[in-house]
Parts: sequence; C-alpha cells; structure tokens
Amino acid sequence: MTEAATSNDFIREIVRRDVEAGRYGGRVQTRFPPEPNGYLHIGHAKAIVQDFGVAEDFDGVCNLRLDDTNPDTEEAEYVDSIKGDIAWLGYTPGVVVHASDYFSQLYDWAEYLVTQGLAYVDDQDGETISAQRGGFGKPGVESPFRDRTPDENLDLLRRMRAGEFGDGTKCLRAKIDMQAENMWLRDPVMYRIRHAHHHNTGDEWCLYPTYDWAHGQSDAIEGVTHSICTLEFDSHRPLYDWFLANLPLTSEAPRQYEFARLELTHTITSKRRLKKLVEDGVVDGWDDPRMPTLSGMRRRGYPPAAIRDFCTAIGTTRNNSVKAIEEFESFVRRELNRTAQRRMAVLRPLKLVITNWPTDAAGAPLVEHFEVANNPENPANGVRSVAFSGELYIEEDDFAEVPPPKFFRLSPGREVRLRGAYFVTATDVVKDASGAIVAVNCTYDPATRGGDSPDGRKVKSTMHWVSAPHAVDATVALYERLFTAAAPGERTGEALDDLNPASRTLLTGCKLEAELAEVEPGEVVQFERLGYFAADADAPLVFHRTVGLRDEFAAAQKRRG
Repeated sequence: MTEAATSNDFIREIVRRDVEAGRYGGRVQTRFPPEPNGYLHIGHAKAIVQDFGVAEDFDGVCNLRLDDTNPDTEEAEYVDSIKGDIAWLGYTPGVVVHASDYFSQLYDWAEYLVTQGLAYVDDQDGETISAQRGGFGKPGVESPFRDRTPDENLDLLRRMRAGEFGDGTKCLRAKIDMQAENMWLRDPVMYRIRHAHHHNTGDEWCLYPTYDWAHGQSDAIEGVTHSICTLEFDSHRPLYDWFLANLPLTSEAPRQYEFARLELTHTITSKRRLKKLVEDGVVDGWDDPRMPTLSGMRRRGYPPAAIRDFCTAIGTTRNNSVKAIEEFESFVRRELNRTAQRRMAVLRPLKLVITNWPTDAAGAPLVEHFEVANNPENPANGVRSVAFSGELYIEEDDFAEVPPPKFFRLSPGREVRLRGAYFVTATDVVKDASGAIVAVNCTYDPATRGGDSPDGRKVKSTMHWVSAPHAVDATVALYERLFTAAAPGERTGEALDDLNPASRTLLTGCKLEAELAEVEPGEVVQFERLGYFAADADAPLVFHRTVGLRDEFAAAQKRRG
C-alpha cells in the first residue's frame, strides 16, 4: 500500500477500509472499460488516472476492458487507439480483454434468469418499450408479453440466438418492477437483435447485450473488486446490484462507486459530436491538435505527466464542476518549462541587416558563435553554439517604423538588445515597390558582445533572432480555442454552433535555428519569447504550438488575491 492510499480521496478511503477488513481477501482489482466507438478524450484521462492509480496504490491490478457490445458503432481502429493512449499516459493494464470475450457466459446467465422467471422476451419495438417505461411521477405500463412462461421465453431466446428473427423484432428484458421509482429498474432491455459483423467476434453472434447487462457481469467474471464509474452511472447502480444479486456467483460480488467526471471550459467531450467534427472535415482527424482527444493532445505536445498531475491535483469528489482550461494549460506549461529545450525561431520574419558588420578579406560577412543555455531551469542540459552573422531575421512585430506609445522594441534611432549577442540601433528601412518594408538596416556596437554594455547603459527590450544564412524554413501551426464559448452550446443548445472558425493559423516560411531540423518527432521545444512548440509526428519541420508562455491561470489567481 503506497502513501497515496492513505489520502482523503473518498474512493481510496473506501478501498483502504475494505483492504483492512480483509474484504475480497484483501485484493484490489479495478478496470477501465471504454467503449471502442471513438478516441479517448481528456475526460477519459481522469478515469484512467483514477482506475489505474487506485490499483497501483493498493498493490492491485487494473485491467483494460473494451466494452464492445454495440457492433454498429465500434471499430478495431478505436481499439488500437485506446491501447496506444493508455500506454502513452504511462499505464500498463493487467490484461487487455473485451466484453465480447464473455458473450457465452453472459448468454448462459441470461438463460438462467429466464428459467428463474426474472427475464422475458418482448415482441414490442424499442419506441413502444421506451414510451411504456413512463417517467418520474408517471407510471410504467407492463408489456403484454411480460407474463410469458419461463419455458416459452427460453424457447424464444434460443431462437433469437439462432438468428431466426430480424433486427428489432424481439428483445430480452429483465423482469423487475415497472413502477420502480428508479427508471433503470423498469424492466430494462438486456439483449437486442443485431445481424451485424463484430470487430472481435465476427459473425458468431446476432444477439448483443446492453451496457447494463454486460457491465456488472463482466466485472464479476474478471474478479473486479471496486468498479469505479463516473457520476452519471449513479442511478444505474441499483440495477448493477440487482443483476449480481440474482445470479449464481461463486465469489463476492463487486461494488460500484461513482465520482465526478472531468469537464473543461471551451471543450466538448461528447464522442458523437467529436466524431461529427471528424466526419464533416472541421478538423483533420481524431488526432487533430485542436481536439480534446488524448491523440490530439499527444500530437500537440501535451506531456502525459502534466495530464496525470492535473487529474490528480483536481481531486476525486462527487461534485460535478467545470475546470478552466487555463488551469489545465498551467500544468502543461509547468512541465514543459522543466523539460523543454530552448531554441530561437522567427515565425513572421523580417530581415535585419547590420550595415557595419565586419567582413573577411574576400568581402564575405564574418560569422560568430554564441554559447546559449539549452534550458536555464536545468543547467545540466548544457549550452549550445548559435551562429550570428551580419544578416538576421527578427519578428515582424518587433519593429515599428512609426512606434506607438510604450513601444520599446526596435524603431528608427532606438537601441535594443539581441538575445545573447549585441546591442543594435535601427537606422533606416528598405521598402519594395508597394511600399512594404522588406528589411531594416541597423548598426551594432562591438563592445556589447554577449548582450551587455561595458558602460552600463540600459535598453528596454531584448529580442530573439535567427541568423539568415543558417536558418531553416519551417511551417508552424498556431492554435486558438476550438470553441469560442466557455460552455459550448449553452446559448443555442448545440455545441457545434460555437465553433471557432479561426482556431488554427498556418504560417509558412518561418525561420528556425538549424538545430530544430534535427528534433525528434513529437519533441516539444520552447521557441524563446513565443511559446512551446511540438515537432509534428509525421511531417519534418512542421511544428504545432502547444501553449504560449504566459500563464493565464496563474495571472488570474494573482488578480483575485
């Protein structure tokens, strides 16, 4: 048992008491049971951290169980992505299983409930069954097929299993209480007929279990002790317990516990809506860096450690709340500040020509080199040598021919510091036929080598730069919120109405330090003064902005006092 197991997390407190009491023989086993009908998102990350973390803290095991009970929406692609995302977050399942691995046992138990008079075959369609369930304060209506005999129900169920009936013509329902206050106990459907190919079982089955029938029973088959779910399954728990209480289990039944799910501002986690974004071409795929999927976050450069730390820090409670995305980004920024190498890059280049720069005997500009720290937060990362020449690139908005008030960067007659190199003073500009500035001329002070003045004079701005002859060209993607509203859909009822049409800006012809051509796919580097950027997983010299340098959440906290 780890130190974390003694925390005030209410689920860990429950597990700790069970372990101390010797329940389940002192064993702890959890599971993470996603449905493979889409890619995992940030909300799933909270569940993963909780499920695997609890097992880890109590020397237990957590399985990955693919809840593949709906062949119409599930694909092998999603199964593979789920496995990859869990490994990327840093977790290893005890075993990887499928709910479909248990179809035979689930069916045998369904026959058992039929023989006990606790389940029956209903010939009504889904719409009729839904209407007859009634509602809160509205009585349910019993099916006209509810009183079929066990023998008749068993015969029909076996014929359903054999494929004799068409889709939707019959279903199997639990026989509980059509007047129950809890709607999930009003004779829920256990099996529906689907003549569909299944990614794991092929065409072996045409009868597929519902989530509520498969879930608790799969837990029992695997030996799960603590079935941890998000809060929306709280109302399902009486049904979870009813099924287990009425089956001939040979060991103690698992128990279900619920916690609040993770929601972020400016974010949606509905897989149906996320899938629509992909299918409609609004984004480039499930791993588009604007998506809240774990695959998208990986491509954008979010470190898995930051995601784990954030999910742990916000805690495990039963109170639903929405966290500011800026708070999440502050964890990303904190981790990257510690780990990311620093490099210089110019995204919107403007040429800077040093007119008094020395040349060699042949008239070629000299090249100097400066030693620059790779990561000031971690001196062990050492320094690198950066080339400097008489022609540089600076950011377009670091120069103003007519400076506005409080503009302290480069302008005619003003002196600034070039990061780690020299003081320079702008003298004049070069314009093209249209009047656009194409270059800025300046002079440098040789006495300020290294970026400091021996006479103690001060400048109000330090600018980054890239040596023009040594630069490499790159494409950089800048991202804004995918949704403009903090609560997408709150205004109109449809989240997709709040899509941000300017959520991505693609810049070409960016100028980078030559070393950035050698970064590993997926590696995140801090572009000095600009933010953190991740090298694309597939395309060389394509970078995605992960987060900017400004910690908006910390600033907001400071303003609040």
